[in-house]
Amino acid sequence: SASALLLQRGHPCEHHAPSRPAPRSPPSPPPTPPTTFPPLMRKLVLVLAALLATHIALLFVRPSGAEERPTGEGLDVGIVFDLGGRGDKSFNDGAYLGAARAQKELGARVRFIEPGEGSDREAGLRLLAAEGMDLVIGVGFIFSDDLTQLAKEYPNTRFAGVDYAVAIDSAGNAVQPPANLAALKFREEEGSFLVGALAALVGNSKKVGFVGGMDFPLIHKFEMGYKAGVKAVCPDCEVIAQYAGVTPEAFRNPGRGQELALSQIQSGVNVIFHASGSTGLGVFEAVRRRGKLAIGVDADQYSEAPGFILTSMVKGVDQAVFETIEQVKSGTFKGGIFQLGLREKGVNYIYDANNKALIPDSVRARVEGLRQEIIEGKIVVPSTK
Repeated sequence: SASALLLQRGHPCEHHAPSRPAPRSPPSPPPTPPTTFPPLMRKLVLVLAALLATHIALLFVRPSGAEERPTGEGLDVGIVFDLGGRGDKSFNDGAYLGAARAQKELGARVRFIEPGEGSDREAGLRLLAAEGMDLVIGVGFIFSDDLTQLAKEYPNTRFAGVDYAVAIDSAGNAVQPPANLAALKFREEEGSFLVGALAALVGNSKKVGFVGGMDFPLIHKFEMGYKAGVKAVCPDCEVIAQYAGVTPEAFRNPGRGQELALSQIQSGVNVIFHASGSTGLGVFEAVRRRGKLAIGVDADQYSEAPGFILTSMVKGVDQAVFETIEQVKSGTFKGGIFQLGLREKGVNYIYDANNKALIPDSVRARVEGLRQEIIEGKIVVPSTK
């Protein structure tokens, strides 16, 4: 402004103005004492500061068990394991074997995440999707909702869910997953049918046992198939079926598994089939202590109790994971619902040098005959209660 300019340059008239004494500076105020907080206020400030620091740190935290992303060119695959993680000698280990085979044979670079609690599982899937993996796999039914949501959010990323729980609409029809999501399902009831027949034929008792993990529809498939197999060869046999609980924690409670198995043995059961994750380790301990037999699940579990494992009802989780990765590499991946049963070699039971002495040739022939009838559609195995 003009006044400002005059002040900066000096007005000609100001040289003729009489001089005035310089104004005195006001006295300095007394020094301000340091601010102090009452003890309670001081604690509150410290707590708030700690919470703020924690919040900022969490912004940079990866899900527990997350490996660093590999670098360079190649097929990138991310896998988030189910409860129990690697080393369960069952479901998760099957997925790991399939991925390890893809690493060796297809050159895939696989990143594994072993989650903790529920929110950590979703965070693991989201991390892999956000990093642009070519394929993201969730191992276990518990990932179904998260996979569906993420497949919609990341339409250019391929997803697969092992044991994906397909939603049913009001008309009773299956709801198809997004086009970039493969729902890998197994006909567990068919494999369970065969081991049920086996249990009844070699058990030397009119009672056989079943121990499930979480009491819900997926495990009901094991139970119902097992019961049908027992009844197919022994109509007057009784199946004692019990569950460890109603939450996912029921899959990792060996103490409860042992308790249920011992009670069944006490009632006259000689063979127990478990579909209960690591809870089944308690079943194995019970049959070892009492000299009875158990049937493993998902993978060959003979090594958990050598001499006391009649067989294992195995699921081809390793093959399903490998083939899905292979399809991505070859450009033939398709979303949809895929059912893997006896015909597709998605389920089976173990018969090898470790257990063949427990299974007479006549029993083996009978069970193989039942297999063929299921494949040909002559026997339709129930899967629901």
